Amino acid sequence: MSAAAPLVPSYASGTSDVPLLGDTIGDNFDRVAAAQPDAEALVEVPTGRRWTYGTLREDVDTVALGLLAAGLGKGDRIGIWAPNVAEWTLVQYATAKIGAILVNINPAYRTHELEFVLNQAGISVLVAATSFKTSDYAGMIEQVRPRCEALRTVILIGTPDWDEMVAAGRQGDRAELARLQAQLSPDDPINIQYTSGTTGFPKGATLSHHNILNNGYFVGRLCGYTPDDRVCIPVPFYHCFGMVMGNLGCTTNGATMVIPGPGFDPKATLTAVAQERCTSLYGVPTMFIAELNDPEFDSYGLSSLRTGIMAGSPCPVEVMKQVVDRMGMTEVTICYGMTETSPVSTQTRADDSLERRVSTVGRVHPHVEVKIVDPDTGLTLPRGEPGELCTRGYSVMLGYWDEPEKTAEAIDRARWMHTGDLGVMDGDGYVNITGRIKDMVIRGGENIYPREIEEFLYTHPDILDAQVIGVPDARYGEELCAWVTLREGAPELTAEGVREFATGKLAHYKIPRYVLVVEEFPMTVTGKVRKVEMREKSVELLDLGDAAAMRNA
Repeated sequence: MSAAAPLVPSYASGTSDVPLLGDTIGDNFDRVAAAQPDAEALVEVPTGRRWTYGTLREDVDTVALGLLAAGLGKGDRIGIWAPNVAEWTLVQYATAKIGAILVNINPAYRTHELEFVLNQAGISVLVAATSFKTSDYAGMIEQVRPRCEALRTVILIGTPDWDEMVAAGRQGDRAELARLQAQLSPDDPINIQYTSGTTGFPKGATLSHHNILNNGYFVGRLCGYTPDDRVCIPVPFYHCFGMVMGNLGCTTNGATMVIPGPGFDPKATLTAVAQERCTSLYGVPTMFIAELNDPEFDSYGLSSLRTGIMAGSPCPVEVMKQVVDRMGMTEVTICYGMTETSPVSTQTRADDSLERRVSTVGRVHPHVEVKIVDPDTGLTLPRGEPGELCTRGYSVMLGYWDEPEKTAEAIDRARWMHTGDLGVMDGDGYVNITGRIKDMVIRGGENIYPREIEEFLYTHPDILDAQVIGVPDARYGEELCAWVTLREGAPELTAEGVREFATGKLAHYKIPRYVLVVEEFPMTVTGKVRKVEMREKSVELLDLGDAAAMRNA
């Protein structure tokens, strides 16, 4: 009797005849700008400001020299706290040219989170907007500044601070800038992005030129970008989706970056696509849902759209189909990744069948490896069996800033990044994400670790204990639900009461939508809280069965 055929392991490597880029972000940008100086590089729709690659390079160099004049140099950390404005992009490329490490600060952060990031990264210069929506950035900065010893300079965009920095840059020596740029290595750290931490505080994923330059380049290539493409970027720059897949995806391929507004607005986004004849549109599922549901959707001229990217949260199958049918994005792709991997590890291709593109997160990226392993043994599982998705390659971060122990927990000795996500790889190498080993919640593209919210809830005078879980939501993919036990004699607690307590202290997306007051939590025999059971019960108690039944990629 013949032996059974060996099972194919859940492992795939992204072979490619296109080599990795071996230069720094500044050198790559200069090369593209020199090749097409008159091509449009950046459009800020709300203000009407436009840059060609030639004028953008000139302004980037000016800002770089201005930051040098402000005392920044290679390895220094510079924070940026602003919504999507052209100055964000200028600072992104300017810091790359002088080797300063850009620290992205979430525009939704409040004082508690701002102070932590300023101190943890040792930020010496902070570039910020004066305000955005209900956030008074200038006021919050003044509030925390006395407790942030490293912070010596604050440059507010749109004020004399910014104008003075630019004026100093105009007086700078461009030959000196070129000399400093030539001393940088592609492997130098250039960006820190904070991800919510399981210990209650965010961790700073530290990324190199090589990490993010190449990831942006290959994301753009798989979307088929050329200098004729115009990419509408309503996703935030502070996140990899905006600054890597958006900005670097464009500049490495010579395409045009289009900023539809400082924050997401469906009408502004659709207007920008129509007005600027965009060929590509980015978004998390909630953004596409809002655009498709705009009452005047049919009045926008979207015939220029060809492709785009949906990522950041599980992508509902029906939404993907509408994006293809009603928006004309016949070559739309889904990307899967995480901040720690620059971010993309898998992506669907334009020539994949519609079924593949709406029900999987695609195949492994060029020059990247992925595998599905048994979480307990670490051994690679056969295709078709669920396990933890791991990824390895040029895209894996250098580590968490100043946290070697946390780095070692995430990246093993063979340099595999353990994502904490559960996935299945089929016979053709397509990956489907089925859940998460850790209890991270992804709400509208924002990664939230319940432990951080739980530790905050413990500071409420009436809360004895708190457990936070994600529950299904038709709009955001997931919403936060807090289970709390109250101190004896405490008054009744409502979701509104928790919201009032958290407003101004926590970012809005970290405030639980639902609060369930209970006598006790479901526990295992060893005393561990059973969050799976809590989730199932919450779906029942909150009547979320329809949201739970939605199909996602």
